[in-house]
Amino acid sequence: MKVKCDKEGIEKASKTIKDGGVIVFPTDTVYGIGCNPYDKKAVQKIYKIKSRVISKSLPILAFSKDTAAKIVEFDKNSEKIAQKIWPGPLTLILKLTDENLKASLNVDDKIAIRVPKHQCALELLKKCNFVIGTSANVSGTGPFRDPQECYQNIQDFDLFLDGGTITSVGESTIIEFNEGKLKIHREGVLTRKEILKML
Repeated sequence: MKVKCDKEGIEKASKTIKDGGVIVFPTDTVYGIGCNPYDKKAVQKIYKIKSRVISKSLPILAFSKDTAAKIVEFDKNSEKIAQKIWPGPLTLILKLTDENLKASLNVDDKIAIRVPKHQCALELLKKCNFVIGTSANVSGTGPFRDPQECYQNIQDFDLFLDGGTITSVGESTIIEFNEGKLKIHREGVLTRKEILKML
């Protein structure tokens, strides 16, 4: 099923997520694929769709920094950066504190999390709080910004939330702080220089 990013479409998408379904949706960087992170079966389906190795954990999108703080622990630097950039193209790797999520996502310690700067994604997150948010592509292939292209190349999802073409210049930058030191796991839209300026 393909729906528009309007009130009705977002309603259907959030219901699909709550019912254990998998949806494709727009973010500020690329089209993402997601589900309820607490639903182990739905999480496994995303691994299957993406042909992703099970040892690579899936990132989570949150509605806000305050929402994120319910499941992760912020260190001083991450707190500062999130305050300045979220919503935006920055993914933080933080200590996961929610035991139920550790079980459903099969992780023991840390999780990648961010708040996307996209109206449609945020409206969806307002209803769901958290959604798995990984790029909607088969592992090893490039992400999609064009909804038609994405729709034709991804199989087995339950609902496609069409937000039109995404005009971003790249993916989110993934960072982590180890004992105060910045480690960049993937340089995306934000550069190391820009991040260091904010500390």
